Formats: sequence, C-alpha cells, structure tokens
Amino acid sequence: MSFTLQTGVREECGVFGIYNCEKENVARDICYGLTALQHRGQEACGIAVVDTDGPLGQAGCRKGLGLVNEVFHEENTDQLQGNLGIGHVRYSTTGSPTAENIQPLVLKYHKGVLCLAHNGNLINTQSLRRKLQETGAVFQTTMDSEVISLLIARERLQTSSVEEAIRRTAAQIRGAYALVILSPRKLIGVRDPLGLRPLCLGKKGKSWILASESCAINAVGGEFIRDIEPGEIITITGSDMHSRNIFQKKTQDGTAVKPPACAHCIFEYIYFARLDSYIDGISVYEARLKGGAALARTFPVPADVVTGVPDSGLVAAMGYAREAGIPFSLLFHKNSYVGRTFIKPTQKERENSVRMKLSVIEPAVKGKRIILVDDSIVRGTTIRNLIGMLKKAGAREVHVRISSPPFLYPCYFGTDVPSNRQLIASSRSSAEIQQEIGADSLAYMPVFALSEMVGRLSICTACFTGSYPMDISSEITQDR
Repeated sequence: MSFTLQTGVREECGVFGIYNCEKENVARDICYGLTALQHRGQEACGIAVVDTDGPLGQAGCRKGLGLVNEVFHEENTDQLQGNLGIGHVRYSTTGSPTAENIQPLVLKYHKGVLCLAHNGNLINTQSLRRKLQETGAVFQTTMDSEVISLLIARERLQTSSVEEAIRRTAAQIRGAYALVILSPRKLIGVRDPLGLRPLCLGKKGKSWILASESCAINAVGGEFIRDIEPGEIITITGSDMHSRNIFQKKTQDGTAVKPPACAHCIFEYIYFARLDSYIDGISVYEARLKGGAALARTFPVPADVVTGVPDSGLVAAMGYAREAGIPFSLLFHKNSYVGRTFIKPTQKERENSVRMKLSVIEPAVKGKRIILVDDSIVRGTTIRNLIGMLKKAGAREVHVRISSPPFLYPCYFGTDVPSNRQLIASSRSSAEIQQEIGADSLAYMPVFALSEMVGRLSICTACFTGSYPMDISSEITQDR
C-alpha cells in the first residue's frame, strides 16, 4: 500500500499528571515533570489544576508558547492552586502553533470541568469533527484533541461515570493516543489499544503520577510502577486506583471483545524517548546499544573511529564501536542551547539550526576514516551538512550507518514523518542518497534487525514498510 498524500508535520508531545492525596499543591511537580519531557515538544506548554475539595466547575490553567522554564516561573506557578493537575509539552501538529492550540484543553460543561492532555494523532479526526458540528458543536481549536474532549463530554451526559464516557469515546476514535484527563475528583490515564504512544504510572509518597516516560517520574523524585497497558483506562481517586480495559465489554453472543494486536512505536526507541527512560519494560539506552551492535554485524566497514550524531545517534554509535572493535570518539561539539532539528516546523529553521547546533572537533577528525552513526535520514539536510563539515576538517573517509531502516511512508499516528515527497528515500536508492549526501558508503538498519533492539515486543514499522497496524486508506481519503 502506497500513499503520496501531503500529511504535514505531525505531533510528538509529552503528557504528565499528578494527584496528591495529602492536598498539597502539585503545579511545581508538574513543571519538573514537563521539563523532563521537554525533548518531546519545545514550542508550547501548559498546566491545569483543580482543588479536589473545591467547586466542581473551577480549574486553574496557564499556557504559553515557549519552553517550560520560559512559560512558568515561581510567581505564576504558585498561583496555580490545586492538588490534582495535568500538564503538556507540544510542538505544532495539524493545528498551527497558536495560543488556542496549546494544551491542556479545559472544558466546562454540565458535569463540571474536564481537562485533557493528549499525545498522539487520530486518523478519523475530520469525519468525527463534521459529525459533532452537525449536532451543534462549536470548535475553538484545530486539534484532534478537542474532538476527543467534546466526545467525552457528550458521552458523559448519557453515562453514569466519566470512565464509561471515555470507553464509549474510545470506540469511536481511531489512531494513536496517550491521554491524561482531569475530572473534578479524578486523574485518569488512557492508552490506545495498540499501545502506539507510551504512558506509565508512578508514585511519590502519597501522590500518584502519570507520564509519557518514566524519566519524568524520576525527575520529581517518584518511583516508576509500571506501564499503562494498551487499551487500559486507569482511574485515580484519592488513595485508590482502579483499572479497566476498553475491551471489557462483550458481544451479543456473550463472548469477550478481542483486543487488536499491539503495535508499539519503534521510533520511541530509535529517536524520541530519553535515554534514561523505560518503555514497555525495555530500556531505551539498551535498545539503542543493541541497535548499533546489530548494524555493525550487518554492515561492517574498515575505519579508524566511530562517532555518532549528538544526541540520539551517540548510543547506537557506542554499540556499533563495541561490536566492531573500533574506538568510539566524540567528533562534534554540541551547542546545547539549540533545539532538535528534526522537529523544527520549517525547512529553513531546520537548516539554520544544524549549522548553529554542531561544530567539528578538528584534531579528532583530521586524517581519519570515520564511521558516522545517526538514528535516521528524513530529508537528508542534516547528514549532508555534517559529512561536509567532517571532510572540510580533514576526514579521509566518512561511512554513514543509520540505526533505522529508510523512511518510505508517512506516519499517521503522531511521529513527525512528513509526506512521501519530502522523504529522501522514497524517491532515491541508497546509492543515490549516498552520492547526494557525500558519503563514502551508506547502510541502513534492515527491518528484520529491529527485533534485536526490542526483543519480542510487537512494534509498528509502518513508516519503513507501509504496513500500517490498522486500515487507514478510507479514513485518510475521507479526511483529506
């Protein structure tokens, strides 16, 4: 199955939620948690809190464009009074990076207040939006997250609990989602049935925590407990925690509804997640080491030194070097005050940030045969510039090894993989890419070797193979 539709930039965000059972304010802990998740989104952030002893319809909220430490400081954070809260870090998705599209979304309705933060992407957003508009819904944003919020609010009017409203909503939405939801007296986490987007549970004293990655739980001094299971709805009310599954209902003949097979996003392990995180029982650090080792076994080449593109290519480079028996060395200096190039929203911004972000350490490069390991090639801009910088500094050879297969297809589930026309591998062979980027050789991780990174974990490889874990053709055609 091949698609050539223009998909634009898709989101990869971070969510965080906390319920303090001792009635202490949680806004500062949310700030710390969001800072630990800053790598997942750098354009905007927000926090919403409620006091579980306060009025049902009141929530404090602050949002802004920028990094967490730019939007939140001591004075405005302490103004957010409440012992239950959620937060979100974001970069622009199908909605533009404007104030109205910043999460969490805060919805006041008949049952009180509903706040929601979402990581992921729905594939049937437009059809659901049209149905809601036809029944009188008025939208304030362009995000699929608002569709989820309005569906939950409507279903809540017909159900006895917000959990049942969420379950009914989950039956209507299709795609990837990790949600943290704040109702007046509950903190709720929801993970899509395929497990495409990560979500985990932790605890800190008398506080329960939900977060996109375990590193955020560690950042607030909490203890990681477990991953939220695919299709699980977890509810925290005071000191109690309850779990149910989206598929606990039965069919008319009494048989249980069978959940779909899981499809965890492999790109979390290749690129997005932080090194100190565990996702679905797997260390991101160990996964990248194993990926680099698999790459060395599959595509060896004589060289004097192995290096990685900071930061996400470094550990795979270490794994490659260990397996190949070639010294590992840092050959680039990274300016830590420049953001990630892959998630910059425009090509011009990406090209400028490459030049500002990395510079070559010339004495370590001159006269060397270099193996340069990176996590991916999307458009080819970054790697081409880096090879040019290395050769200008005196490198004899630069052999490129990529710890993921070639990107050939767009991702519809939340990772920033653009349309086919912007993917360099979709229109060029490896030999043509090698020539275009100026490498002396080029090799990608084979799809079959990805299992060496994550063992028996069931993964989504759609952006490499075009084999999507759900039928998307009718939805994409209808929505676009």
